[in-house]
Amino acid sequence: MVFKPAALDGVWLVQLEPRIDERGYFARTYCAEEFSRHGLNIDWPQGNVTRTNRRGTIRGMHWQASPKPEVKLVRCAAGRIWDVMVDVRPSSPTWGRWLGFELDATCGLQLYIPGGVAHGFQCLEDGSEVSYMMSEYYFPELARGLRWNDPEVGIRWPLSDPFLSARDQQLPSLSDLLTDGPWQPN
Repeated sequence: MVFKPAALDGVWLVQLEPRIDERGYFARTYCAEEFSRHGLNIDWPQGNVTRTNRRGTIRGMHWQASPKPEVKLVRCAAGRIWDVMVDVRPSSPTWGRWLGFELDATCGLQLYIPGGVAHGFQCLEDGSEVSYMMSEYYFPELARGLRWNDPEVGIRWPLSDPFLSARDQQLPSLSDLLTDGPWQPN
């Protein structure tokens, strides 16, 4: 694996190094020793997968607040997505900035996303699957979110007229996150 820091503080691009032969390929997606060498999380008590049936669907922008923030290791296992992160950590030097990457099942790119960074994606193909390794168990009372189309953040989504869950349609703006309330960041 090749590790490269991204433009948001604490976000890493983890490029797989597949060994290719006539059968296809083999690639390591995780190695505790290599992650530890880069000062990254090596404890993953939970793994999740999402399958999104409909092209254009946006899932996000989500994170889990303190005292149990989630570090995520994300990759697209099938299909193709536009994966986005927004730094919502008030003390971060990259607070309020967003970063996006196109991921698909063959690009070999994984994203290491630190706690306190909102994460979401838009499906660019029907039936896309995203696999997550999580550094923390899920605690519903710590679930947080950011509005997908907040003009202050200005995320450029590739497909217009997205489909979103009712919950994701009601998420607050970045400005709202700075006030006391149920969505206050960690």
